[in-house]
Amino acid sequence: MKPYEKFVENILGAVRSSQGRDPAAATAIIQEALSAAGLMGGAASPASVRPTTPTQEKAAPFVDLNPPPAWAAKFRRHAAQPDSAGTSAGANAGSAMPDWVARFTANLPGQGAGGSKAVDPSTHGPGQFLEGSFSNEAGKRNYRLYVPTKPAAGPRPLIVMLHGCKQNPVDFAAGTTMNLLAEESGCLVLYPEQAASANHSQCWNWFEGAHQQRGQGEPSLIAGMTRQVLREHDGDADRVFVAGLSAGGAMAAVMAAGYPELYAAAGVHSGLPVGAAHDLMSALNAMKGARKKPATPSGARPVRTIVFHGDRDATVHLSNGEAVYRQFTQAAGTSETEERGPGHTRTVARDAGGRVVAEHWNLHGAGHAWSGGSTAGSYATSSGPNASSEMLRFFLQQ
Repeated sequence: MKPYEKFVENILGAVRSSQGRDPAAATAIIQEALSAAGLMGGAASPASVRPTTPTQEKAAPFVDLNPPPAWAAKFRRHAAQPDSAGTSAGANAGSAMPDWVARFTANLPGQGAGGSKAVDPSTHGPGQFLEGSFSNEAGKRNYRLYVPTKPAAGPRPLIVMLHGCKQNPVDFAAGTTMNLLAEESGCLVLYPEQAASANHSQCWNWFEGAHQQRGQGEPSLIAGMTRQVLREHDGDADRVFVAGLSAGGAMAAVMAAGYPELYAAAGVHSGLPVGAAHDLMSALNAMKGARKKPATPSGARPVRTIVFHGDRDATVHLSNGEAVYRQFTQAAGTSETEERGPGHTRTVARDAGGRVVAEHWNLHGAGHAWSGGSTAGSYATSSGPNASSEMLRFFLQQ
């Protein structure tokens, strides 16, 4: 049995124990599962986690046991929906999170990302790295915004970068080196920051129904923050893009599907398709590839999307990258070509007019880390195609 399968089995055992009125046994099982997954005893902060090879991502599982906020309860589905084959994803996962989970996870030690690292111009660029925040009825989120020193000839393109679990904006900027590329191209780069109060591991809550639709929850905060930055920093409303890693990649897909009028293109690195999960247990199943069939984005036009996923990803199964790509290329009339390069296979989808509408990069031998990045940040590897450079090329070639 693979490690993540064992983890899920242990969690399910805890659920069964709790339903049998034995919370002490359930807690013991949960503690053992978390310990085996490396989630007990004080998680390492981004400043101390520096994977240098794609295989090191196994030390930082993409797992969250944070209960949803009370206001989100009405959006939760209490039964998994069957897919087109009539099977139900996560059918054995249980329909709701028991009270003992909320009590237990409320006291988990060290699950949030560490404090922001110092900003180094050599890794974060010579421009301004501003701090700000945005609030609406869904709450408040802080952000960092990179403004390049290069004079603007007009409104600047804006790239919204969504970090992964146990990361923060400064750390994510260092690992992706997106600020350095933005300095050359004259782009603004916005890094929304997930709050530890919203998720113990500072993951975006991509798997909760309350955070999967426009106009509510975290999507409303990210979209509102995007519009605020466009207004205040002379951004180009026709050239706004969203990208992310892991949980951030899954949320980038949510943003592209929910706000096609706001985001012109999306980049999803090691993420999951929209609607792949509706709660914790279905999220764990989706991460190992046993997800329900995701829905087609309902926007008037599919957003152009570029996807990166390692075929040795032990955290989010590689089939999720293919699913994201297919989710945004289901429009009739697209044709595909495939090409091989050093360490990757790239599939390109074009519409009837020959315009590139999507790319899927299968990264051979790569794990759960940002490809072609910098080990100055966490969950990044310097090997493989430069995902940031390729995303920027894809975004700007409208």
